Amino acid sequence: MPENNGQGSLFEPAYDASVHPILAGSAEYGGPDDPEEPLRPLNWNLLSSEEAESEWLDLNAWVDWLRVTYGLPPTVIPPYWHRHDELVWELSALHLHWLNSYDPDSSPSAPLMWHRDFADARHRLREWVATCGTRLEKDRATRQTSWPGEDPQPPAAEVVIEDRGADFIEFVVEDIAARRRIEERVRASLAG
Repeated sequence: MPENNGQGSLFEPAYDASVHPILAGSAEYGGPDDPEEPLRPLNWNLLSSEEAESEWLDLNAWVDWLRVTYGLPPTVIPPYWHRHDELVWELSALHLHWLNSYDPDSSPSAPLMWHRDFADARHRLREWVATCGTRLEKDRATRQTSWPGEDPQPPAAEVVIEDRGADFIEFVVEDIAARRRIEERVRASLAG
């Protein structure tokens, strides 16, 4: 598991979000702090709260590096990518592929394979972004189609993006808190 880029936990009172690469305006990315741990597929549905915090921060730093390095427009990587599961899964898979391709033990041709797969991923990302409706200055939840017999989904309202970095931190804190509540319920049911 990657560490929080040396930043500690978002839940620590002394955590300074302004020094995180995405919030400090840095587009540098050197990879996770613990490169000795072997890579494994990442299932966001099964991460503990601690794992999720670390993965969110590492993925966020990498996505920022990616969009700046390759000059990607918001039609490929929008500011609110973290609020759309389809984008999180795609970017997370691409991130793991990149880490594996640029590992010192990888084949010298692995980066070329990554770039070929990255071209395919950009097409999928454009499709996801067009489908979910997120844009540079505004975001809305991905529309869900109700199947026959299901209650209709309420229309998704657009929100204006005021501060992308602050929204990301708020989103991750809420995600981690929800995971912690689940973990506490499981511990309580096992203890009781």
